[in-house]
Amino acid sequence: MQAYKTQLERQLAALELDLDAGKIERLLAYLALLVKWNKAYNLTAVRDPAEMVTRHLVDSLSILPWIGEGRLIDVGSGPGLPGIPLAIARPQLDVTTLDSNGKKTRFQNQVKLELGLDNLSVIHGRVEQCDQGPYEQIVSRAFASLADMLSWTGHLCSERGVFLAMKGLYPEAELNQLPPGYALKASHRLNLPDTDGERHLLILGRA
Repeated sequence: MQAYKTQLERQLAALELDLDAGKIERLLAYLALLVKWNKAYNLTAVRDPAEMVTRHLVDSLSILPWIGEGRLIDVGSGPGLPGIPLAIARPQLDVTTLDSNGKKTRFQNQVKLELGLDNLSVIHGRVEQCDQGPYEQIVSRAFASLADMLSWTGHLCSERGVFLAMKGLYPEAELNQLPPGYALKASHRLNLPDTDGERHLLILGRA
C-alpha cells in the first residue's frame, strides 16, 4: 500500500490539492475495500490498484476546487465515485450517493460503516424517483448525456444550484442540445496526472 500512497500523494500534489494524513489514509482504506470487493462483485472494470488511484481517486478529487457549500448528490455513483472521495476530502460536506445497482450501494454502505463517514448518505434507487432534494450541487461522472442528466435530475436541484458534469472530451454536440432553461456557466479542463485522455468539468445551471 506504500507505493499507492506515494502515487496518490504525488498526483494530488500535481493538482495542488493538499490533504492531511488522515484523509490520505481513509482514501487508501477505500481503495483497499474497492480492490477486495471488486474481485467478487465486479464493481469497476478497472482491475489494477495503481490505475484505480489515478482513474478513480485522483480523477474524483480533481473537481475539489469547484465544490462549493451546500448539499451534494452524486448520481449514478457506481462504487461511490466521485462521491466517496469527496466525502473523505470534505468532512463538513453533506454528500449523498445514488445508484440503482444494489451490489454497488451495498458496497458503499460498507465503506460508510468501516470508514465512519458520518457525512455520507447512500440511496439505492433510480434518480427519476428520488425525492430527497433539494441539493445545491449535483455531480455526475460519465453518467449520461448532459440533456439526460438535466432532465433526470432537474427536480433535485435547488433554485440556484449547479450541475457538475465530469466528461472526457469537450462535449460540443451535447452542449448544443441543452434543454430550454439551462445554460453552461463555466468549463474547466482537468489536467489529470499520468493520463493521456482529456478530462473536463462542465458547470451548468438554470439560465
